[in-house]
Amino acid sequence: MADHSQEVDSDERVTAPMQSFGGREVGIGAAVTLLGLLVAYVLPAVVSL
Repeated sequence: MADHSQEVDSDERVTAPMQSFGGREVGIGAAVTLLGLLVAYVLPAVVSL
């Protein structure tokens, strides 16, 4: 069995660090979101006409 008796300092432990991002990444995310919305909602509406 594993020994879990040692306490881990919560200030040192980082499970999912937030990385900085710039305008390029925001633009790519917005474009992907827009494309997903078009495929999910607009395309089915157009095809059903």
